[in-house]
Formats: sequence, structure tokens, C-alpha cells
Amino acid sequence: MLICPAQAPTGRSILSILIACSFLLRLIPASGQVQLSPDSVALQRLRTWAVSLQSGPLGSNGIVALSVKRVNDGAVIFGQNQYTSLSTASTLKLVSTATALATLGSTFSYTTTLEYDGVIKDSILQGNLYLRGTGDPSLGSGRFAGYPAWVALLKSISGQVRRAGIRQIEGSVIGDASYYDNQPIPDSWPFSDLGNYYGAGLYGLNFNENLYRIYFKSGSSLTAPAPVLRTDPAMPFLTFNNRVTTGPANSGDEVNIYGSPFNNTATLDGTIPANSTNFAVKGAMPDPAYFTAYAITEQLRRDSIQVAGVAMAYRPGTLPVGVLIDGVGANALGGRPLARTEITRYLSPPLSDLVRETNYQSINLYAEALMRTAARQIKQAPTSWPESISAVTGFWKSKGVDLAGFRPRDGSGLSTTGAMTTDNLTSILTAMTRETAYPAFYASIPVVGQTGTVRGLAKGTKAAGNVRAKSGTIEGVRAYAGYFTATDGTLMSFSFMINKYAEGKYAALTPQIERLFVLLVSL
Repeated sequence: MLICPAQAPTGRSILSILIACSFLLRLIPASGQVQLSPDSVALQRLRTWAVSLQSGPLGSNGIVALSVKRVNDGAVIFGQNQYTSLSTASTLKLVSTATALATLGSTFSYTTTLEYDGVIKDSILQGNLYLRGTGDPSLGSGRFAGYPAWVALLKSISGQVRRAGIRQIEGSVIGDASYYDNQPIPDSWPFSDLGNYYGAGLYGLNFNENLYRIYFKSGSSLTAPAPVLRTDPAMPFLTFNNRVTTGPANSGDEVNIYGSPFNNTATLDGTIPANSTNFAVKGAMPDPAYFTAYAITEQLRRDSIQVAGVAMAYRPGTLPVGVLIDGVGANALGGRPLARTEITRYLSPPLSDLVRETNYQSINLYAEALMRTAARQIKQAPTSWPESISAVTGFWKSKGVDLAGFRPRDGSGLSTTGAMTTDNLTSILTAMTRETAYPAFYASIPVVGQTGTVRGLAKGTKAAGNVRAKSGTIEGVRAYAGYFTATDGTLMSFSFMINKYAEGKYAALTPQIERLFVLLVSL
């Protein structure tokens, strides 16, 4: 609280005191919080920018929020609408990745196990083969050096089966996704996102980032139908209601995939560019566990290992032949309950690498996986989506973070109903600097002008290389959050969100955001 003396000596001292009080009052923002930045000119420029954006044509019908804090003591440097709950878009991934690193440690890895029930006799497996997941979002992705992409992973699995002495399987190949419940997506995700790659659900068993590609060929004229050529990986069990037509040349991917988990029919709508002979659009697998079982079965047969049964998925609420709920198998031939035997296990890259890709590439699937895995660690028990969010909230509250207004609905920010305040986020970012895994977290945030989703911003300015920022974009929302270094070498946390900016003005906001970065590093 700022207090100017009610009484003072007469003469010049009165004038001196009034000047001093006037100067200090100018350092108080509209929010009423005392500013602690030593550079009042730079701070005033930041305030002018924030007020102008809010009152100008880009932000006058929406909300512009900004919070800046000094991380060594949590002192508030600047705030505008910082206590207003807003849609975060992908800046929420910073909360998920920070929580995962703080609770699991940077060296944590997921484990996926290849195993069987029954017995092997004369090279014949009298039972079933399983690939059992624990929620690894990176299995078979090919994104990490030294870890097999999905094609190589299938060949590895087949080779491991052969090395186990199996040449014939009398049961089935089963994708075991029972680690999580049967709700792979938060219930607040927009339906229009679910069939697209960025709306892929999180399952107990994930494969190739639950991603497939549909290849189209354009028609001979504008508006002519664009037929589907194939999918990669091949998914013959997936059918399409194809309404895609031919658009102008160089018009890009304007296709939307309408699908949902566990539904093997999807509707395709929109356009692809003219003169396309092999145009790829990315979709979300509706049932990765079933696809994985199917793909392993086909690989085994190509490698001359016979499989008698059909591919199956094992999820909570399902009971394929040969499976009991407690992780104990039942021989499909004799019905005798048999424990599973491990053949091999596949470890994910360390969490530090998963977090880096999550924040650099803004992968929704990874953020959801990390959030739910962290929640399971916090609770030491399986958790639903709401329970996972509650666990994350409780964790940061236990660190002394004020989470008034914190109301996320997922771990990635794809939900349009989730929200938090910029003060929430800078408080978590500040608290994270006191965690053992902070160096890995800091390194995972893209560098403005250099890396990740912010590599094209503020190039050639003093902000380039000096601001680490996670970006976030959904309809009507742009957000950035992370860390920067002030002119005196002090590390700061910041969070910026603008909601409901002028429609169609995404590009017009970019110079404003670049200006923000320059103003921040000038403090």
C-alpha cells in the first residue's frame, strides 16, 4: 500500500513530498497494484501498449489481459485484467508440462509391454498375444531419434515374437488399453475437432500419435468430387462419407474430418487444391488399440507367423475372449485363467524430451497424456478427467499458488470452456522455478525468433533469443506465456491473453504481439 503523508513541514519540503508522491502514483497500474520495476519509462510504454490494444479496434470488443512477475520473489511488475478468467488456448500446456516434470521427474519414461497368456508348446502359443499400454503418447511416433516409428515398431514386435519361439498363435492379438477408462476425450472438446489429428483422444494404448493420413486426388474441375485414394497406415475397417470437392489451386487443406472415438465411420467435408494427385489430410484414429492389434496381426502374418483369431481391443467395459479384468488372461481354448508372461517392453523417451516436443510443437495428445499421468502420480490411483484436473489444481495450491479463477477443462487448451487468469499462469511459472525439474521445463519452452511455434516472431529485434514463450491459438483467442530476462538480468514470468479480438484479424495482431515482446525485454 502506498501512503503519502497527510501532514508535512511547510516550504520547499512540501513541494518535494508532492513530487515524490506524484512519481510513485504514476507507477500504480489500473489494477491498483504497486509496480516494482525500476524503469518507469519502460513500464509506462508497456502500460500504454496494453491500454491501447484494449481500447483500439483489435481489442475493444474483447479482453486484453497481461501479467508480469519477478520470479525470485513473485513480485507483481505489471497487471491488466490479470484476475479475469479467460480461454487460454495452448498456453495451458505449460501447466500440464510443469506439473508432469514436478511430480514425475525429467527422467520418467512410459512402459509398453508385449506379453502373452497361455503356454508355448512346439512353437505354438496356446493363448493370446497382448500389447499393453500405460498411456505413452509417443509409441511408434518416429519423432524421437533412436526410437522406432510405427513401421519399424511393428517389425520389432514381430521379431520379438519369433525370438520367443512362437510360430503360430491359436488365440488373438489384443491391444490392451485398459489403463484408462472409456472416455478418451474431455467432454468439453468441440465435436468438429474430434476426427482431426489435433483432436486425437488419449487411450491406454496409443500408436503413431493416434494419427493416420487420408490421401485424395482432386477432380478435373472446380467443385468436382475429390475421391479418397487410400489411408496410411492402411485401415480397411474405416469407412468414409466423402463430401470433399476440388478447390482453387494452392488453396491448401480445407478438409474437416467429422468422427468420434470407437466409431469406424467418418464424414469428410471441405476442399483440396486443384491439380493434386496425392494430397494428404491428417485424421485421428477412432480406436488406436484395435488398430494396433490389427496392424500387429497383419505384420505377423507377413512374417509367416500364423494367427488364428481376429484382432481385438481390450478396454474397460469390454471382455474379449481370453481376458479377465484383473490383468489375468484366460486361455481361449480351455478357459483356464493364466497369468501373462512378458516377452519384452518398450520404453518411451525421457519425460524431458516428451515435454520439449509438447511445448515446441504444441501437441494436444502429449499434453493430455502428461496431465493425466501426473494426476495419477499425485493421487496414487487412477483418475477421471475431472479428477485429474482437480489433482493438478490441488498440487499447485499445495505450493502456495493462488488459483482463484483457475478452471481448466483439459490439459491442452483445446476446450473452449476451460479458463484461467494470467495471474494464475505467471504464479505457476514463478513457482516452477523452485522445482528440481525447472531447468528441463525452461529448456522446453520455445525461443522467440528461433524455435518452435514462435520461431517466426520478432526476428531482428532485441526480443529474439531473449523471450521463451509458449503460444496458444483457438477461435478468437491468442495467448503467449513464458519467461524473459529484464534489462538488469532479472528473470521474469509473463502471461498474455486476448479473447474475442476483432473477427478475422489474426494477422493484424502479430505486430502487436511482437511489440509486446520488445517492451517486455526493455523493462
